[in-house]
Amino acid sequence: MAEHSQVSFQRSGEGILIRLSGAWRLRGGLPSASLVQRELESSPTVRGVALEAQELTSWDSSVLTFLVEVSELCRQRGINMDRGGLPAGVRRLLELAEAVPEKKGARKEEVESPFFERVGTSAIGAGESLGEMLKFLGEMSVTFVRLFRMKVRFRAVDLILLIQQCGAQALPIVTLISFLVGVILAFVGAVQLRQFGAQIYVADLVGIAMVREMGAMMTGIIMAGRTGAAFAAQLGTMKVTQELDAFTTMGFSPLEFLVLPRVIALVLMMPLLCLYSDFVGILGGAAIGVGMLDLSWTTYFRETTNAINLTGLFGGVFKSSVYGVLIALSGCLRGIQCGNSSSAVGDAATSAVVTGIVAIVTACGVFAVVFYVLGI
Repeated sequence: MAEHSQVSFQRSGEGILIRLSGAWRLRGGLPSASLVQRELESSPTVRGVALEAQELTSWDSSVLTFLVEVSELCRQRGINMDRGGLPAGVRRLLELAEAVPEKKGARKEEVESPFFERVGTSAIGAGESLGEMLKFLGEMSVTFVRLFRMKVRFRAVDLILLIQQCGAQALPIVTLISFLVGVILAFVGAVQLRQFGAQIYVADLVGIAMVREMGAMMTGIIMAGRTGAAFAAQLGTMKVTQELDAFTTMGFSPLEFLVLPRVIALVLMMPLLCLYSDFVGILGGAAIGVGMLDLSWTTYFRETTNAINLTGLFGGVFKSSVYGVLIALSGCLRGIQCGNSSSAVGDAATSAVVTGIVAIVTACGVFAVVFYVLGI
């Protein structure tokens, strides 16, 4: 019994006998109809083709595909094909395949669009996306006004749960990343400063960098990848299952009931996470200062205290609050814009992370210019 699919040829006058043998399965390596084409081209006087499948042990649709291609080759050359040696089931399927030919135009041909058409399509899509974003921001502004007037409706238990998810449950990853960032800053500074005997200024470098920029930015990036994506996935799933439509039908605003608690929770937790990140980052720098530069803990923290000030500290905390708003709005926006398929939920989560990180970096650049102008 043959283990693999095989095809062999035997010439007899003006005819060719094609023998099929072995197991013809899609998961195995299958002979190509090009073998038959080469055999027919090498024998231009062939007037008939006979098929024999006595040694065919098992088969699936692969043998039918092969025979359809062989039948088309014979039809194009005006060669008679004898199917008497095929199993009855194969013959019936082959007759059915030929009785219902493929419709013209059934296969979509990929036609490359002109360059300017692609540019125009992209511009129109960007304009529509910008319009949806501005509409969402406008509706959220109205929702915040209703919040200050105490006219919004959402469940306090949902807000408490979101605060826990955005705050306490984020501490492990914030601790790890912040500590490593502090270690990296201190190590890079130590390699350069110890050449001049200025190792003590590693404390200034780590303290100022963490308090003014890195604490808020790293916390924002972490929360964009962790919480922003979660917001987008949650709201995207609710849209796919038509829960958002159900809220609207029952008279609840999805922005008030779902988006607003998420924004509030992240805005409340981001300053606390930023302060915690600053502290852990300074600890990471201290680990390098004490372990690598032979500084005492007292000396390191005294130098750090002299380097940082309340203005820089409050500036970093304010940045983190703004980053929290950007992350929450980006995640919720992409979740509401999600399509109606399961794959669209993953796309929405990815888009939320990208949008959040881009918004954070852009805001950081704006803050740098503004603080420079204000002399902070």
